[in-house]
Amino acid sequence: MKNLRTRRLIIAGALVMIGLLLVLVILQVLAPLQPEKKPTVETEEHSYRPVYHFSVPDKWMNDPQRPLYFDGTFHYYYLYNRDYPKGNGTEWRQATSKDLVHWTDKGVAIPKYTNKNGDIWTGSVVRDSQNTAGFGKNALVAIVTQPPDGRSQEQFLWDSTDGGKTFKQDHEQSVMPNPGVKDYRDPKVIWDTARKKWVLLLAEGAKIGFYESENLKDWRYMSGFTPENIGLIECPDLFQLRAANGTVKWVLGASANGRASGQPNTYAYWIGNFDGEQFTPDQPAPQWLDYGFDWYAAVTFENENPKRRLDSRYAIAWMNNWDYPNTTPTLDEDFNGVNSIVRTIHLAKHGQQYSLISKPIGALNKQATATQQPRTIRVNGNKALGASGTAYQIETDISWTDARNIGLRLRESSNKKRHIDVGILTEDHALYVNRRFTNQPDDKKQSVESRAPLSPAAKKIHLKILVDKTSIEVFTGDGRTVLTNEAFPPLADQGISLYAEGGTAVFSHFKIEQFKPIQ
Repeated sequence: MKNLRTRRLIIAGALVMIGLLLVLVILQVLAPLQPEKKPTVETEEHSYRPVYHFSVPDKWMNDPQRPLYFDGTFHYYYLYNRDYPKGNGTEWRQATSKDLVHWTDKGVAIPKYTNKNGDIWTGSVVRDSQNTAGFGKNALVAIVTQPPDGRSQEQFLWDSTDGGKTFKQDHEQSVMPNPGVKDYRDPKVIWDTARKKWVLLLAEGAKIGFYESENLKDWRYMSGFTPENIGLIECPDLFQLRAANGTVKWVLGASANGRASGQPNTYAYWIGNFDGEQFTPDQPAPQWLDYGFDWYAAVTFENENPKRRLDSRYAIAWMNNWDYPNTTPTLDEDFNGVNSIVRTIHLAKHGQQYSLISKPIGALNKQATATQQPRTIRVNGNKALGASGTAYQIETDISWTDARNIGLRLRESSNKKRHIDVGILTEDHALYVNRRFTNQPDDKKQSVESRAPLSPAAKKIHLKILVDKTSIEVFTGDGRTVLTNEAFPPLADQGISLYAEGGTAVFSHFKIEQFKPIQ
């Protein structure tokens, strides 16, 4: 009997253990099916996750890929590394949006290391409405740089027939083999309506190569464009815009590093003409779409209105810099990657020169909640405002006569020692953003103050400044000048104050709008 009781106890214990194990297995299976927990107010207050900027869900993000609009939705891909920071290689992850403010993550569309050609780099995707490539009408076709041997750069073709959710390679042969050069990447493809052909731009070191094709598979070299003094070229861009006077111009753009010649390292562009084979600029020197340190690998893309495609475009960029890509406190939250806000760009004529002008996308204003409008303020010295926050936009007109240094201190600490300065140096005729006095990503402190030129005759300026937990974006009233910079002030630093040194400045039409978190 004793042995029988012992056996029964052993069997009962085993059944209990099996039951517990089954419960654990069921919980593990069901766990992924549970809805994702939304951040609470407490976690938002202690997180560097941006309030209204798009950020990678986890791990790493860099180059944006040009979004496409179809079926009432923008389809956006970007370079993603699921293994960051302990593994290498990028792939294309997708997000969709109706308004370019609210985004829905769709997961990885082109995985890395799925074939012998390696990981997935930057490229572009087009909607082949005429089935020129043979994958079907309206198939999405992506031409992407891959390094088959881990070093050489070649272009490969991927296609999607499920609306861009997934892509496949029908064969693993390059459609543009490397001709024996080091830099041969970042294909940007457009449809040349006038000549009924595909045109592809390629970043080839200090040169942009132009190619043509009828079927997205067989490419012929046409010409090259080689600018001066802007270093290595990446992520080329080509499009048309129409100015208010009816003039239509071609715009050639590229991410470039002009720091050696005292220029930005963001998005350079030239206004000119493209005859189907060669681009001719109106002037050899580039203009710049941003003067900050952190607006790189930018792409422009068509708006949602087919009848107004030439009147405006959108633009978005990676808010980071290859001089300091991994120095961010967001790593403690297991993500590193934020985009600039989407901006609307137009073509405008100033004197004899055409330029691009930038405005924050209008849909962003719908996220503004509390609004404060202080009275007109005269400042000689320093003046603290009653307003504060970590995510807001400020608009103001600033005028001056004799002041030498005028501006706003944002994300200011309670002891006034930490802050980000947005200001005007009147004698230097410069608009600047100085992040020297707070936590900023360049640990070598070589990139702490970005500057943009102002007219020597200027005695007033309108500024619109967008502040988020990890960034400052400054737009001038005419839209010709923007400065985008990362910064990582302690989250408790939320003060706002004004300053004027060497004289008096007047801040008028002042408005502060706080942003609510994007859901």
